[in-house]
Amino acid sequence: MTLIAPTLQAFFSDRLTQQRQASPRTIAAYRDTLRLLLGFVHTKTGKMPAQLDWDDLDAATISAFLNHLENERRNSIRTRNVRLTAIRSLFSYAALRHPEHALLIQRVLAIPPKRFDKRVITFLTPLEVDALVAAPDQSRWEGRRDRALLMLAVQTGLRVSELTGLNCRDVTLGTGANIRCEGKGRKQRAVPLTAPVTALLRAWMAERAGLPHDPLFPTRTGRRLSRDAVALRVSTHAATAARDCPTLLGKRVHPHVLRHSCAMSLLQAGVDTSVIALWLGHAGVRSTDAYIHADITIKEKALALTTPASAKPGRYRPTDKVLAFLESL
Repeated sequence: MTLIAPTLQAFFSDRLTQQRQASPRTIAAYRDTLRLLLGFVHTKTGKMPAQLDWDDLDAATISAFLNHLENERRNSIRTRNVRLTAIRSLFSYAALRHPEHALLIQRVLAIPPKRFDKRVITFLTPLEVDALVAAPDQSRWEGRRDRALLMLAVQTGLRVSELTGLNCRDVTLGTGANIRCEGKGRKQRAVPLTAPVTALLRAWMAERAGLPHDPLFPTRTGRRLSRDAVALRVSTHAATAARDCPTLLGKRVHPHVLRHSCAMSLLQAGVDTSVIALWLGHAGVRSTDAYIHADITIKEKALALTTPASAKPGRYRPTDKVLAFLESL
């Protein structure tokens, strides 16, 4: 057995599980990254994982793997950087266990993340949301499930992993209706439910008839829906909704777009960004800045304030009140 095998096992059993107490999602993400890396190295060298040594995972190999993700697997730069983060975590752990490979490890740790363009977020208008929610076939069990899932996602802004992780016991109906979930960093939060969503969930849960620990949105066989399954259902219903709402044709609708749509509806309703951050389970208020940049109505208000109809071009100076408004954006 070479040096890399026991270190790999200890990285998961000791470092992630015991020392960091990483969440199951984090462990699964790191596992998938290293599985892809080992498969890539096996394709290039013919060596099985148990035969690999640290010399087989030098900086050139890691860089080639990252390029493979981006060019051949068509992963985004964000995904590429996430994979690099998992690899760097492994090598940081290995640096203390294998000082004889300090130079090789340092060169891998020196690989920088790749810069990427930050695009304006995509979100749905109220008309597009209505068309999407109405798309599932209500005569079918899956359609009623999907409609409840879509309405809940748009109103609460839950991440897809939070939606698939919901159990029947996480829903509280009646007075103070809310839904509880566990987000990133094991942060638990409760999100209030509107009356229409509460009524729809009450009907769905009566039909679902699940035990408290059963998944809220299961498959036909009772298993928990996967992230890919939810993404497929959202894209399928978006294509159906586009027949009645043509503006959906130019949008790539995926589960996170529903989260963005929830945030934009809160922002346009005048909800403070700190409340939106709490609602969505963001780590900080700065995470909501993307929604402010995406909201054209805020910029239109700023334009109306800075260029009144009576002002001549080039002769208008914004007041202190206008400047304070612009600085708050």
